[in-house]
Amino acid sequence: MRALRRFLLSIVALAAAVLAVLGATSAYYGGSDGQGCARCHEIRPMVDAWAASTHRSVACKDCHGSSLSADLRMQAKSAQRAWLHVRGEVPEQIHIRQADVAPLIERCRACHRQEHADWKRGPHGVTYAAIFLDETHNRNQQLMDDCLRCHGMHFEGGIDRLVGPIDRTGPWRLRDPGMADEPAIPCVTCHAVHREGRPFAPRNRQSVTLALEEEIARPSVGLYDRRAFEHVGVGDLPLPAMRDGLRPVRLSPDRRQALCYQCHAPRAEAQVASGDDRTPVGVHEGLSCLACHERHGQTTRASCAGCHPRLSNCGIDVEKMDTTFRSVDSRHNVHRVACIDCHPAGVPRKKAAR
Repeated sequence: MRALRRFLLSIVALAAAVLAVLGATSAYYGGSDGQGCARCHEIRPMVDAWAASTHRSVACKDCHGSSLSADLRMQAKSAQRAWLHVRGEVPEQIHIRQADVAPLIERCRACHRQEHADWKRGPHGVTYAAIFLDETHNRNQQLMDDCLRCHGMHFEGGIDRLVGPIDRTGPWRLRDPGMADEPAIPCVTCHAVHREGRPFAPRNRQSVTLALEEEIARPSVGLYDRRAFEHVGVGDLPLPAMRDGLRPVRLSPDRRQALCYQCHAPRAEAQVASGDDRTPVGVHEGLSCLACHERHGQTTRASCAGCHPRLSNCGIDVEKMDTTFRSVDSRHNVHRVACIDCHPAGVPRKKAAR
């Protein structure tokens, strides 16, 4: 009985010591506006970027968790990083790993609920299983490492570590079945949390902001480069010089399209509709992707009404025309449709306004 009592007291004392250490480290690192974190010099660049970012008023622990709130995996990861730091094996660059993505998305959702809901129900909320176990795609196109450039930017390793077999016959399976429902294009694919920028104005002030003073793109917008482990801002991303045959295509000056083009890219010859390109020509040439596609959900239901007062130049309701807006089986893709496609005998003159 006495031995059992000593054992139980030892367990209680150990638990109390662990809680005391966790509480002390939480106060040390989380209670100093990030300066506790920055004492580790490999973390300093992130803390400095956060201090000038749109999230500067959000405490580190609100996104990364504290010693008392983070899950066991994060605790083990922090302990491992501390041990490496003591040994002098400091990583050159800290980056988000695949296991970090799902918890981070939940942190984003806590504040950005509408954006999260739109993303979740849109095409960019697609899962690993939907992308990499698509039999039609895998039979027509060989799986390769470059697939991860857009679908799985935070996955560590090559395509053979994610899915197999790497052939066109299958049947295909994910190496880790637990990744089936994980998002292949998470928030941090297109948004850098620590990017420099001003926080949003309070909602009661947003309505009086002059249109010319409103930003076109959030400072966070940029592509995560899985090889460099960092985001490239949308202002530093290239826009291709597109061509339709030999004719140069006029592009919208909207710089946000540079992000779209990184994944929805043409082939090397930069021809319209080659590869996964969606550059508009015909009646819609010069329009930005975001003129028709809602930002996070990518819905296009209101795209026609956004520009047209319902009727086209020839007096027909644009939403009832034979285009892919109305039916996916239409021969007239809205990205390429021209007046001559529906008027082969000649384009009628524009009707005079009554």
